Amino acid sequence: MSRIFSTLLPAVVFLLASFQSPASSEEYSWRAKWISKEPSRFVTNTWTAFRKKVEISSVPSTVTARIAVDSKYWLWINGEMVVREGGLKRGPALGDGYYDKVEIAPYLKPGENRISVLVWYFGCAGFSHHSSGMAAMLFEAEGDGVHILSDETWEASVLPSYKLASGPQPNYRLPESNVCYDARKYSGDWYKSDNPKFMGRALVLGVAPGQAPLGKLVERPIPQWKDYGLKEYVSTTTRGDTLCCRMPYNCQMTPYFKIDAPAGLLIKLETDHKKVDTEECVRGEYITKGGVQEYEFPAWMNGEVMYYIVPEGVKVLDVKYRETGYDASLSGSFECDDELLSEYWKKAQRTLYVCMRDTYYDCPDRERAQWWGDEVNELGEAFYALSRSSDLLARKGILELTAWQEQTGEMYAPVPCGNYFRELPMQILASVGWYGFHNFYYYSGDSSFIAMVYSPVRKYLHEVWKLDSDGMPVYRTGGWDWPDAGEHRDRYAQLPLWYYLALKGELCFANMLGKTQDAAEISSIMNNIADKFNEKFWNGTEYRSPQNTDVPDDRVQALAVVSGIAGPDKYEAIKKVFAERYYSTTYMFRYVLEALFKMGEPELAMDRMKKMYPTVMNDYSTLYEHWNFSGSSNHAWTGSGIILLSGKVAGIEPTAPGFRRFRVAPQMGYLRHVNCTVDTNYGLIKVTLDRKGKRINASITVPEGTTCEVPASGGKTILLSAGEHKVKI
Repeated sequence: MSRIFSTLLPAVVFLLASFQSPASSEEYSWRAKWISKEPSRFVTNTWTAFRKKVEISSVPSTVTARIAVDSKYWLWINGEMVVREGGLKRGPALGDGYYDKVEIAPYLKPGENRISVLVWYFGCAGFSHHSSGMAAMLFEAEGDGVHILSDETWEASVLPSYKLASGPQPNYRLPESNVCYDARKYSGDWYKSDNPKFMGRALVLGVAPGQAPLGKLVERPIPQWKDYGLKEYVSTTTRGDTLCCRMPYNCQMTPYFKIDAPAGLLIKLETDHKKVDTEECVRGEYITKGGVQEYEFPAWMNGEVMYYIVPEGVKVLDVKYRETGYDASLSGSFECDDELLSEYWKKAQRTLYVCMRDTYYDCPDRERAQWWGDEVNELGEAFYALSRSSDLLARKGILELTAWQEQTGEMYAPVPCGNYFRELPMQILASVGWYGFHNFYYYSGDSSFIAMVYSPVRKYLHEVWKLDSDGMPVYRTGGWDWPDAGEHRDRYAQLPLWYYLALKGELCFANMLGKTQDAAEISSIMNNIADKFNEKFWNGTEYRSPQNTDVPDDRVQALAVVSGIAGPDKYEAIKKVFAERYYSTTYMFRYVLEALFKMGEPELAMDRMKKMYPTVMNDYSTLYEHWNFSGSSNHAWTGSGIILLSGKVAGIEPTAPGFRRFRVAPQMGYLRHVNCTVDTNYGLIKVTLDRKGKRINASITVPEGTTCEVPASGGKTILLSAGEHKVKI
């Protein structure tokens, strides 16, 4: 597939009319102009330098810069780096982009100041980015007496030192290119001096802010990346011409080196994740100039091991790496007296963290795509594994999913996207419903998005989806018939359950918004589906569709239990199905586990974990995509056991939005000891559990402003206020 995007631009402009605008805050009124360098130079992997000198008589207390680019930028002021890899991949809605707000007053000084911006234009569509087709920058900084606007007075140059690396480029899912930096074409310290002299006048593009193809601009809704600084590798060994440098865990990183070399030698930079199966991922190259030189590759890679492939004649003086990532803390924790489950939880947390940046990713190497089936699991994991800044990434994804809705009502993932427009119906039902949008609201306490997404969700559920003469949803394949990643056994019985769970989430939002007529309609449809589902699919021993003439499917039983359609009278029979059937993949495994906990079978749930989780865990710090070590080795949907271990085994779950009120009702099974920490908007919930016989001695830290519910004998509940408590459960 071609990685040059320019030829797609007319089609993109045509498609804009078919998609809704994003729900966003009031649009900023720009005075700056979009600038570039060459009107015909909008090709893959263009690196453009922009700079401007400005005189400031006195520096005000605050100067706010607003910066938008296609696709990424690096900002220096007076030679000091202010932003490393700014900007978000484009696509709050089709054709639109994001802008950053950056406080730059601390970097300014009275007198002459130099503003320098390096812009990397991907020039390529992908599963996480919608290219505008224009290598452009918009810069506007305002403060008391300070006005800096991008226009024709800026200098600009396409830097010749950057080019495509040799060999195959990343697979079509990735908009990034493999970058080669040729130090022989070094452009001087252009960002902090007047060199090179060949920088010319910037070109003002004939596109006003807000117009296609660069589109409307939405303020960046997530933090700038966390920069952990340059670090020493854990270990470095030599294997032939290759330095093998190990990091402490799988991370998003950029490699650094210092060398002494003659000119013209090629150094290759790649990680152990340069390829997933047959799919090419991100790697880099460097061509030496003569003498001592140092370099840090600008585009992040990920992996456990960094490889520097160094030709003869190059003397390596130093190597380091810089970890960057989403600005969230790994503040949640879980450990128990079962070593496997404790190790799994930690690897799941690490997998989640390496799968988040511009969006939640399915994986950080092969795709970097916001598949919403993955995100449903990931946002649930984040409430137990990460600090609450992670909520902003999930909220961004929710608004993107609904903003990309087609006029006909269909929704699809991944979005943002530039080269894939196919709906996965059951995945979208999971996303907009109980485990997706609703769970985000209930666990985060954030209801601000509900009014924005209610109409798109309602349109999807009641216009795209049709009911048959029995009031059951008509099966739809969408762009791809995908109920689960594995075998499509009994998908016809799965569909009504996913639709029911989507309606359950919609019903909650309808009641919150006071939409009584909608709520009555939704309740009627749900009640009918519950009745008809049991009538059509329950045969006395399991749930099974007429199309399934083989054996029952564990996923159908699980969804029936967690939805509430299967009552306790069916649990004993369903338990027998769970004992024999293991069709759920790593994606849907969480629902089988949750069903077992709901049925009061924690031992069976943990037995299932201990049977399956070893097949996604090896010496890596992250988890495999599929059972038996297949697919990518860092796929966060596999980490959904975090939700069950922290939420069911430790028993920490909200009973009011945002954990303002929560319960600790552990199901420890055969475990004897559990330590668990959950980060909330109110502070850390800390729980230590020690089981002796049938009783559990619990130590519980309740954050200020919250109340904890603990089950007591006789069906009673103990209420704990803020502070540290020791209770028996």
